[in-house]
Amino acid sequence: MNFIEFFKWFDDLIALPAVIIFLGTGLLLTFKLRFLQFHGIARLITIIKNGLPAASQKDANHITHMISPFQALCTAMGTTIGMGNLMGPPLAVFIGGPGALFWLMVYIFFSSATKFTEVVFALHTRIKSASGEIIGGPMRYLEVVHPYLAHWYACIMLFVFISWSSVQSNTIAQVYAQEGMPIWLTGFIITSLAYLVLIGGSERVGETASKLVPFMFFFYVIFALVFLFQDIPALKNALILICKSAFTPSAAVGGAVGASIYQAMRMGFYKGIFITEAGMGTSSIPHAVANVQYATDQGLLAMFSMVSDALLSMLSGMLVLVNGVWMQGEFRSTLLYEVFVLKSPLLGKYVFLITITLFVFTTLIGNSYNGRQVFGALTNFRYVNSYLIISMILIFCATLVQPKIVWGFMEFLLPFVAIPNLIGLLILAYRYPHVLQVHK
Repeated sequence: MNFIEFFKWFDDLIALPAVIIFLGTGLLLTFKLRFLQFHGIARLITIIKNGLPAASQKDANHITHMISPFQALCTAMGTTIGMGNLMGPPLAVFIGGPGALFWLMVYIFFSSATKFTEVVFALHTRIKSASGEIIGGPMRYLEVVHPYLAHWYACIMLFVFISWSSVQSNTIAQVYAQEGMPIWLTGFIITSLAYLVLIGGSERVGETASKLVPFMFFFYVIFALVFLFQDIPALKNALILICKSAFTPSAAVGGAVGASIYQAMRMGFYKGIFITEAGMGTSSIPHAVANVQYATDQGLLAMFSMVSDALLSMLSGMLVLVNGVWMQGEFRSTLLYEVFVLKSPLLGKYVFLITITLFVFTTLIGNSYNGRQVFGALTNFRYVNSYLIISMILIFCATLVQPKIVWGFMEFLLPFVAIPNLIGLLILAYRYPHVLQVHK
């Protein structure tokens, strides 16, 4: 049994329990929060109109390296708005059929309650290290449940962040290889630039993310909509196909193999986990360094930011459906690239290359920053630069590996951190419900 076969065997083994745990947690927290996705809109409007109240002067004086709530949001979105949004939905459609997009949207809705809970407890339990750095996220709030749980999470997440970033570097290297650029050169450039940003700490990461994330989001959305509305009948048929396939088996996937309803649900939920990071706890790490007074306000920002995940994911999935590339050939991470080249052979190719470069770069920075924070929590922020150098070397090496191996290893690691995190979140939510009460 080779690596690819092993990853597939393990994935099949834990698929059903993982789906039940991830979706079940989202459902329980949604009911616990009384469908905050709806009644939290009023507070969100107030936040948008008046801004977020900053932390008290007392807190700000004794904690260094804090960043603005918007920078924290952009840093977190830099990891969730990335290759997952571009490559995850097309691959979900390729394997699970069009119905996978429907179940992906279902997961995003319910798991937004999970993300809210993660961010609130990350801020509520954050502490200051001896060097003045903030330690916050699952490695802190899980310690409230049990120290062993927090240490397990932190140790495994060091590998997860590197594997996530490896998916980014591997995919962009595969895309640029089609343009004639050597794979090793793409890997070297992207990791070198990421390292230059990361050595600047929280402030430089937050500043970079706040500039790039809004631009790349609107840039991609505009061109995706232009391509989709070029063929209105095909767009309408694709929407109908998504709804039908969500509750009936797909006739063909990947050109040959049929997909069951369960397979559509499984792929939709699995890619939803990777795209949103809800349930992983990872996006709460940059939120934990936000200079904000009320933890629930930052939680609301995080929760409603998942609308952007839903929009980008739907656009990416629709692009491969409308243009039919989801039924052609074998598994590959360049489906969306093929769509852009097909729709606009001259301009489309360069639009996609710019978009994917920005998405990969911000995700690579965000994941590596989160890895730095986890490593710092374990070592009291000693040797963090050594960790960054080693992680960049490993991410560079991953560009030279087969895409299936990189994706398989990443998905293999997810349950080992997600399940303890979800169990811990449920314990905290029901033990300390007052922490989750939204400020009026």
